[in-house]
Amino acid sequence: MLKQIYVINGPNLNLLGTRETEIYGDQNLKDIEESSIIEAKKHKFNLKFLQSNKEGLIVDWIQEASKEAKGIIINAAGYTHTSIAIMDALIACNIPVIELHISNIYKREDFRKHSYISRASTGIICGFGTNGYSLAINAMSNILNDGLRDG
Repeated sequence: MLKQIYVINGPNLNLLGTRETEIYGDQNLKDIEESSIIEAKKHKFNLKFLQSNKEGLIVDWIQEASKEAKGIIINAAGYTHTSIAIMDALIACNIPVIELHISNIYKREDFRKHSYISRASTGIICGFGTNGYSLAINAMSNILNDGLRDG
């Protein structure tokens, strides 16, 4: 049986491939979803790959994942730095959470260096471009198979 993993993407990630390609690359979100599904199958994961510009919907998906999934990979985008609601939902979900960023947020503007999501995360992947999604899936496999929770 495949383990269910949620991959939740926040605001403006639907614009990948056209938005600030010098920072985020030229892959669009559909390309990332397709490559993530291939990677997930190697680890016997079934991915639910989601994107919304709406904070409340992201909170709803986190709550849903807490009942249906073994783990969450989240690229909360701009909500990383602003959303206490998403942080609270992740803390309450009681399953492993990997925080993901395409760019290295620590080399960017000062406001991006603070993450509310980190408080709820088992680990963080940033700065590896869209390859970070594959890295996050591999990390989630290690967490679930090796019992790692707080790295």
